[in-house]
Amino acid sequence: MPYLTEKSEIYDIVAKYTQATALWIDTEVAEFNSRHPRLSLIQILDDPDDMSGDRVFILDVLNQTDVVADFIELIMLNPAIKKVFHNASYDLKFLGNKKAKNITCTLEMAKKIPYYLLPVSNYQLKTLASVLCNFHHIEKAEQNSDWGQRPLSEDQIDYAYLDCIYLAQVHSRLLELETESNPDPETENLIALGRKYTQLEEQWKLLNSEYEHLQERIKKAMQTQNVSETSFCQLSGYERKTVKTQFAELARLVQTKGINLDFPVTLTQKLQKDLGANLEELSVEIDTNTAWRLTSKSQEENQAEF
Repeated sequence: MPYLTEKSEIYDIVAKYTQATALWIDTEVAEFNSRHPRLSLIQILDDPDDMSGDRVFILDVLNQTDVVADFIELIMLNPAIKKVFHNASYDLKFLGNKKAKNITCTLEMAKKIPYYLLPVSNYQLKTLASVLCNFHHIEKAEQNSDWGQRPLSEDQIDYAYLDCIYLAQVHSRLLELETESNPDPETENLIALGRKYTQLEEQWKLLNSEYEHLQERIKKAMQTQNVSETSFCQLSGYERKTVKTQFAELARLVQTKGINLDFPVTLTQKLQKDLGANLEELSVEIDTNTAWRLTSKSQEENQAEF
């Protein structure tokens, strides 16, 4: 867990990282809630199998804008190096923004994993590390500490280097879940998939029916008892306002006022029928696409009975 503060040391390790194929990176920011946040630390790991922290380097770049600029130029803008972050959009504010190349964000990866494979209450790195990698007793106390103070405390440094380890391990597990959730469709076992789908379909019908029924009972009971919140849920009401007008009146207003209101209108089957032969006088664009619907045999049998 080398903690580097000297420019020469930082430049030496950055030069080494230019030869890497992948880096797991985190940052700590001083005065992050202010109008002028400052990049304090850049933490880097180049070996995802390192669990000891020996390969994590912490670069102290507070008030060293030239060092940060060189890091961006040599690492962040290099398309040959894969850079892995969690919530990358935040870190990139300080490390090259949209110019950065070859960025992977574990936050975005996690959001794309189906909930049944990744049932988490939130997508924070600490949560993912706990659920996916069995990291427990994760300390969060230093997360909002003063990263602008110098010297940093030992607890702050420990916190900083651990995030890279969590990040690399979470990334590895997310890659596995990506493969599991997106297998090659050419090799899928349709019999096994269909059997599982049929089982879940019946369970889903029962659960969804009970869920919707309970939801309506709770809403009705809370409204009747004038209760807006319980230990389980909160009831809030809102008004929906829909503004309608006659099409002929709208057309008249647009013409008389010279309003530029030109946009495509989707012609429903009913509108096409109402227009009849007049439709041929319109310049239309026709978009054709194929919609696929999966229907189980049990659904077809039930529909056939009626």
